Amino acid sequence: MDIKNRLFDAVIAGDAPLVEQITRQALEDDVSPEALVNESMIPAMDSVGERFQAGEFFIPELMIAARAMKAGMALIRPLLAARGARSAGRVVIGTVFGDQHDIGKNLVASMLEGGGFEVIDLGFDVAPQSFVQAVSEHRADILGMSALLTTTMPAMRQIIDEIEAADLRAMTKIMIGGAPITQRFADEIGADGYADNAGSAVSMARSLAAGL
Repeated sequence: MDIKNRLFDAVIAGDAPLVEQITRQALEDDVSPEALVNESMIPAMDSVGERFQAGEFFIPELMIAARAMKAGMALIRPLLAARGARSAGRVVIGTVFGDQHDIGKNLVASMLEGGGFEVIDLGFDVAPQSFVQAVSEHRADILGMSALLTTTMPAMRQIIDEIEAADLRAMTKIMIGGAPITQRFADEIGADGYADNAGSAVSMARSLAAGL
């Protein structure tokens, strides 16, 4: 089996040691890091997302696939940076102030990274000004915000207001998600996109990035 197909299968299987082994072998065999990402890892994570949306995969499968992908990316990322390779876009992501839940956010961040995005993860319980500072500092194409508690949802509106006050809104698309979030709420607060699961978050991010 072709080494890129083996890598594809290993990511989907969530076998991190095998992904690392195959990636290392491929690089030693002069397979380009861009080919490994674009022809193996991104398609594998897309397949994982599709299986999740179809009900064939569940959160544990998503998490182990993302972990496996990261094992390979740890070897590839420095090479891509040295070659000046362009990512699909730069995303700042975090769980809003007052909310300590980050499993869903972590999953989305991993899926976005697997989809070719550069991800700056601010963690959870992130203050509004920290979002603004990160968007400005990293010149983020997309700001992703998560909330699990209905009581923390208003923080998303505040963050968008502060992004606008800092004159960053024109350069940054905003997407939100989390259990209590709906498309209606996203529309009400002026977000550009809403995703109800990790797989659709990648599709939404690609759509938003294409519109920049």
